[in-house]
Amino acid sequence: MPRSVAEWFGPTPDTAPPPRVHLRVFDRFNGHCQCGCRRKIAAGEAWQCDHIIALVNGGENRETNLWPLLTAHHIFKTIADVAEKSKIAAQRIKHLGIHRPSQPLPCSRKSGYKKTMRGTVIRRMSHSEAHRAMMKKRDMRGND
Repeated sequence: MPRSVAEWFGPTPDTAPPPRVHLRVFDRFNGHCQCGCRRKIAAGEAWQCDHIIALVNGGENRETNLWPLLTAHHIFKTIADVAEKSKIAAQRIKHLGIHRPSQPLPCSRKSGYKKTMRGTVIRRMSHSEAHRAMMKKRDMRGND
């Protein structure tokens, strides 16, 4: 009867599994890529241990959460994991009612105020208000 081996747990999310864990993961899945192609990984072919549930999506850095993927297929799984994380984050933000502040930055075009060359802050006029002010000035000059 073979000796049972304790499951490997990564002490931190950044800890890479050691080679002995890579071997056990490879054997547990009979050397087949788990991306969906189920292709047998040939000797010398590049493969990586990937997290079944990605760390960014709440997965744990442990041996039972690892599976073998061909290196060429791993990038597609990573893209899908990041897309899933983004979708979940957007749903949570919407559900919790969190949104960006609607107040514009001071003295930006949307704020209604602007800073002059002298450094004073004045109320920003709309195009129609500026046109009226210009016409009023012209009328005042014409009456003199």
